[in-house]
This record gives sequence, C-alpha cells and structure tokens, in this order.
Amino acid sequence: MRISFVTLLLICLFLQSHAQLTTAKLFADHMVLQRNQDVPVWGWAVKNAKVTIRFNGQLTKVKADETGYWKTILKPMTAGGPYIMKISSGKEHLVYNDVMLGEVWLCAGQSNMEFQLKNAYGFKVEQKNAAQMPIRQFMVTKKMSLEPDKDLSGGQWAKADTGTVGDFTAVGYFFAKQLSQQLHITVGLIYSNWGGTQVEDWISKETMLSSTELKPVAEALPTTWDGIKQRVDKQLKEFAYHKNPVVNYTTEQLAEQPNAFFDQWQKGGNGAWEWQGKLYSYRGEGFMQRTIKLDSLYTKRSSVLHLGQTDADLLLYINGKLIRKGAMPANYQLELPAGTWKGGDNNLLINFQSQQKKPAYFGIGLNGDWTNLFVSFADTSITLADGNWRIMPDLSKPYHFDFLPNNTAFTLYNAMISPLVPYAMAGVIWYQGETNADRAFQYRTTFPMVITDWRNKWKKELPFLFVQLSSFGGMQGSDKGSNWAELREAQTMTLQLPNTGMVVTTDIGDANNIHPKDKADVGLRLANKALTSVYHLPGFFESPLFSSAEFNNEYALVNFSHADNGLMVKDKYGYLKGFELAGADHKFYYAQAIITSDNKVKVWSSQVQQPVAVRYAWTDAPIDANLFSKEGFPVGPFRSDNWKGVTDGNKFE
Repeated sequence: MRISFVTLLLICLFLQSHAQLTTAKLFADHMVLQRNQDVPVWGWAVKNAKVTIRFNGQLTKVKADETGYWKTILKPMTAGGPYIMKISSGKEHLVYNDVMLGEVWLCAGQSNMEFQLKNAYGFKVEQKNAAQMPIRQFMVTKKMSLEPDKDLSGGQWAKADTGTVGDFTAVGYFFAKQLSQQLHITVGLIYSNWGGTQVEDWISKETMLSSTELKPVAEALPTTWDGIKQRVDKQLKEFAYHKNPVVNYTTEQLAEQPNAFFDQWQKGGNGAWEWQGKLYSYRGEGFMQRTIKLDSLYTKRSSVLHLGQTDADLLLYINGKLIRKGAMPANYQLELPAGTWKGGDNNLLINFQSQQKKPAYFGIGLNGDWTNLFVSFADTSITLADGNWRIMPDLSKPYHFDFLPNNTAFTLYNAMISPLVPYAMAGVIWYQGETNADRAFQYRTTFPMVITDWRNKWKKELPFLFVQLSSFGGMQGSDKGSNWAELREAQTMTLQLPNTGMVVTTDIGDANNIHPKDKADVGLRLANKALTSVYHLPGFFESPLFSSAEFNNEYALVNFSHADNGLMVKDKYGYLKGFELAGADHKFYYAQAIITSDNKVKVWSSQVQQPVAVRYAWTDAPIDANLFSKEGFPVGPFRSDNWKGVTDGNKFE
C-alpha cells in the first residue's frame, strides 16, 4: 500500500505531538554549557522511562520519576566545542548541535540590562565584527506566573552575528566581549529582564515569607488574577481620592475650578503615568493640572508652550479657556498670543483622552526629554518638569488594567528565574534599582534578599556583580535629599555579602535620560570586576569607595579603599567638586576639597566651623562629581552620616 505525502506528514505530526521526551528549553542548538563545573541536564519523558544522555565522551543513564521528570549530572569539562548532545528514551531521540563549553552568565534586572545593543553607542562597529565574537545569548521570553513554573514559556540560543547581535543585551554583550578576549573562550549570556520592574518581582514567595519585614504583605497578596485586579483597582481609588468617596467631574467643570481645588489631587511629575504612584498599568483617561505663577507684565507678552511628547488625544485649557484639542506631535511647540496668561496663579489643565499608536504605557502623561517641558517668553523660561503637577485618573470613563509585574510580587521569579534552576553558570550580572528608588531604605533588605534567595536555589554561592545606579534627574543638594543617592547607598551596603561586586557609573549616565546609551563602559567595568574577583587575573581595576572619615575642628579627612595607586581630579582647572559638609545642625553646604599626598581627600567650608558629616555626589544626577582613581574609575558616592533619609519608612505594599 502506498502512503501519500500528506498522510505521511500527518502521521509524523501526530507522533511528534505525542512525543514524551523533552528537555528544559535552555537545552537547544548553539547552547553554552558551563566549563569546569558539574553540568545538570534535565527534562521530561514517559514516567519511569530510562533516558540516556551522550555528550563529549560522557554517557549517563537516568530513570524518570512518576511524574516523568528526569535529571542527570555531567562531570566537569574544560572549555571547547562545538559538540553534539544526544538524548534518547526508547524510540525517541533528541539531538542538539553546535554546543560549546565556556562561561555562562545570567544577565538580569530591569530596562538598563534589557537595553539592546542596537540602541547603544557603538552598535554599527560591533555589528560589523559580531560574527567573529564567540558570544551567544539565550533570551528568556517574558512571562508572569503566580506559581513557580517548571519550564520557560519560550526562548532560544542565538549566536552573535550581523543579523542577531542587535537584540543582545548591550551591557551583557560588552561584558562578554571583554571576558572572551581575556579568557579566550565562548561566553553564553542568559538574558532574563523586564523593564521598569521592582526588586520584589524577582524574589521567590518562599523567601519573602521567611522575612519578618515582608511576610505580612506576602501573605496578603492575592493568589488569583481576579484578586489582583480587585486589589489594583482598590489601590488606584485610594491613591487618587485619599480613601474618600470617588467624585467625578467633567472637563468643563474642572477647567472652571480655582487653583486651590487641585491641591487635593496627588502630586505627580512629567513622564508616563506608568510611573506615577498607583497609576501603574492603568489604561484609561485622566487629567494633569499645573499652577504657573507669573508677574503681571507677562500678560502682554506672547509665549511658547512646550509639552514634550504625549501619545494621547487631549484637551488643553489655560485659565478655563480651551486652547488646544486633538493629538500633539512629539516636541510640539504651541504658540500662545499675548493675553493668554494673567498675573498671579494661572491654571493649566490637560485632559488626556484616547491613546494613539504607541504602547499603552506611553499613552498617558507628558513623555520624552524633560528638557522640552517648559513655557518660554522672550526673556525667560519656566520649567514644567519639576514635579509640581497634579494628577487624577478619570474614573467616569471606561478603564482597565494590564496585568504587569509590579501589580504584585514574585511573578517574574516564578516564570523567568525558577525555570533556570539549576542550569550551571559562572555567576550573575544585575542592573536594577531605578524602580525601587522611592523605597531605597528598604532596598537594604530586599536587594540582598534576591542574592541570597538565588544562591539558595542554585545551592552555591554564585558570584553576583551589579551596576550602581547612574546619574539621572536633578542636581539638588543634600538638604533636599535624594532617593537615588539612598538607593546607591543601599547597593553599596550590599557589598557586605561575600562574593559580590559593584561598578560605579555616575560618570557615564545621562541626567535627562534614564537609559544612558554608553553601555560599553558599563559592561567593561563589570568584566574588569569579574576578571579580578571571579577569575583572579591581575591588572584590572575598580572604583575607589568610601571607607572612613576623620573630623577635625575645621575640616574632614576622607579615606578610600581601592585608591592605592592614587586619586585624581577630572577637571582642566584642577578643582575638586561634589562634596558637602554639615555640622551638628544637619544643614549641608557645598564644600571645597583637595587630594592629599597620601591619597585622602581634605574637605572644608567656611560655613561649617565644626563639621560632623561629609557627603560626596549625594544627589540624583551627580554629573559635576569629578574625583577619580588614577586608572580613570569614578569614586563611588557616599555619606559618612546615617541621618534619616527621604525614603526611611517607605515600604513595599
């Protein structure tokens, strides 16, 4: 009997759909396995079936358990390849080609680790040479899960080449490039990131429940998606209305309200509503209001209103008069005639309506470069990017929530980390913290919790190297406080855990962009730390860090670690900047400073006769801080005091 091609194809598809032998998705063509370590290999088969694994001269046999799960351990192997891995069970066979033994690093965190090479400085050069780089990446598919998953929902290994390298993590790629050149091996990157996520998303529920501080909130979190929806809706209404009854107004009614009316609304800033308090994942319409105080002489002058970028249709009112209706293109400049403004308090009200073409989380809010958010007159400009907006969702209109990680906790650990265990790897590089800046004090607890949690799951003290937050935002002094500075401090304190390392990046940030494009220096610094502390190679350096301060009647003398070869000032005039001093009154003043002959820094101010505290680069964007090691690495931000900060008491809810 002759079988048609279609029938044969259907039989093959049927048999394939009923095949029982599989491995975890990490095991695939082009994968990189960790050299010089035991290498676990695992998967699923028919229950109680015998499974045979052949790889690089090793043959192991294992029996699946009652659930079909099986795992074997390959003995440590030196770097090399390409090899073929063959796995069989009965008549089923799996073959994985082009397998390399080298160094495997997990690249995890939020958007700055997720930031892809195609968006970074130097991409064109790297793309041209990518095929010669022994670098491979496994991109973990984004997913949330309320329970730990047994396997990833998707992902595959890709070799760096002209067509693929643009999608590699930029920080990870430059890190791997330096490692591969120094160690002469293939480097495999496991890319597991989700932009804008908080650290609590990456901790297991089990570990949160073991924490005295986090156990109550972990126990109270919903266990169903419907429960999460109800929780988020309740939080939104409590946030918007301060736990008072919901009252809805029409746009016309709001436009006629006095400025004092809006004082009851929540304070907000420029940027997507995605990052405005409890508005995370809110999909609907809303209002932003801003009071602008002007001298009466500006009533007779024309002006230009710059509102950055928004991707929603809008209604714009000034002092109760409709000025603009419809969508606004990016960086649109709205010319306003004389007479638009009045002397005293002016009421600027925006009603954001239906979104346009961008992703939902860009639809509401004033996005784009915050330097394009201001009112300009012929002789002056008034910034609108100082956080003095008032915001209110319009709950009279249809709205919903997208399920996103920060609506709850541990869902990314469940779906994007747990399935990776126990894949053999050299360590972790981590870039996260921006979303936790408002809870920086608590980050002293939660960030070390991630490290300890993952090490417990892998049952080994994985090297954990991380990026300290870069420069972004304002340059306010210590008297106003800085949540970003406090987050950097929490990261520095995490170095108390063994086998950890941190790289300082305040000199290569962008005060106007939370995603700086210089990822080459970030990756290089991480690699230098790895080559020193993990691979024990000489000749690689790192940033000096604060170790102690001595106070005399008129000055402070600051000591640093990792400054043995000397310190230097990066300034053509030789002036050291970024230091502040305070006395017993806790009031800080900008200070003068010099490097002493024994690699210390002497700090003084005529306004502080008896200093008791010294700070350096203690602001959101310390772009004027210019103290470096002789090797060119920036000194880490610090404070000598432990006075109450702006984030003390802020807790994960």
